[in-house]
Amino acid sequence: MWVFQTLVKLFRSKTAEEKRLIQAIAQIVGMKPFNLSIYQLALSHTSVAEANAGTGFRESNERLEYLGDAVLGAVVAEFLFKRFPYKEEGFLTEIRSRIVNRESLNQLALKIGILDLIRFEGNRRNNLTYKSMGGDALEALVGAVYLDKGFKRCSQFIIQKLLKPHFDLETLIETNTNFKSILIEWAQKENKRVRFEIISEKGSKHQREFIAQICVNDQPVATGSGFSKKKAEQAAAAKCCEVLQITLG
Repeated sequence: MWVFQTLVKLFRSKTAEEKRLIQAIAQIVGMKPFNLSIYQLALSHTSVAEANAGTGFRESNERLEYLGDAVLGAVVAEFLFKRFPYKEEGFLTEIRSRIVNRESLNQLALKIGILDLIRFEGNRRNNLTYKSMGGDALEALVGAVYLDKGFKRCSQFIIQKLLKPHFDLETLIETNTNFKSILIEWAQKENKRVRFEIISEKGSKHQREFIAQICVNDQPVATGSGFSKKKAEQAAAAKCCEVLQITLG
């Protein structure tokens, strides 16, 4: 019965809205979707999740996001492994992190037009409530392509449509803005003890702001804020580098 219902969905005539979505996905991915329902789910934020009539499970793009995150990480890791055959593991890990971190994926989602396709509850002009919605949907889209087209074609999508057009690897390597890593490296060279801690947080569940403090040899040096713990720590680390006059390496 389930197979029959799926086949009906696949081969019934498409609505005008579905046809527009197919065109948009084809432009972003470089391939027309076969099973459109997977992509519709990938573009459905948890705020509009609907309960399954049979199981009661609320379906959104979160499971596809989990899958896409793993596939994206594997493809980028393999790409960098082949692109830089003589670089050590630490270098490869750092560059991969800069490519697939949440802020980078959010910006990429905006560039390629995914934000305009997401179904979510709220005002499209003011979607700051869901800070990582774009990046989450991008990972979910990768998961959808993987399920719909297989690993090989999904890998082609990631490399040809995401990595090569939107990431200048040489610039990425030369520009080290990971102030936390810079500070930790400085501390190791200078034999200093550095401690990062979240000292306070405020705001609602969807708009929570964190305050991070950095102590060097148990002495508070700088604080910073951000809408995630990592961003707060990076902001504090940037200020700490400025206070201690640590130059970028």
